Amino acid sequence: MLDTRPAPRSARAPHDAVRPTGQERSFGADELIVSKTDPRGVITYANDVFLRVSGYDLDQVIGQPHNLIRHPAMPRALFKLLWDTLAEGREIFAYINNLASDGAHYWVLAHVTPSYGPGGKVIGYHSNRRRPSAKAVAEIAPLYERLLAEERRHPHARAAVASSSVLLGELVAALAADYETFIWSLISREEH
Repeated sequence: MLDTRPAPRSARAPHDAVRPTGQERSFGADELIVSKTDPRGVITYANDVFLRVSGYDLDQVIGQPHNLIRHPAMPRALFKLLWDTLAEGREIFAYINNLASDGAHYWVLAHVTPSYGPGGKVIGYHSNRRRPSAKAVAEIAPLYERLLAEERRHPHARAAVASSSVLLGELVAALAADYETFIWSLISREEH
């Protein structure tokens, strides 16, 4: 059974290492986790659901890099794809496993979009996350495990990301025309 209670508030500073506990947390199907960042990925806004599920206080997240909640079991290749897609001015949907301040994890289906200023320049990013279906997580988790295994084969981060990005492309190509089509196929199946 998933724990849907608020995460215990952490007295720990945001940069202290958080160790995954294996405890899974969730949130309501009708709730959205919302955050905004500046162009560098530094958090400028987090809603109450973000704070409750992650277990951080607002003053612990504002001004911190969004990767504060990055779970070590998330492949770097996925974040490279995310940032590359955003740099092209496009939105992206992705299944993400996040890490709460107490070491619990929580899966989300993230929709990340660039935010534009009056002159058309990107001034930051906006992310809405909803609770994914268990079926979608069960489908995506083995793919992420393969990417992580590939990343672990390389002693340097740059080589690990390059190699797992190639593997991500190959795995997705075996299932769909491209990453976007693959993700939308998972999303459409989870809605039925």
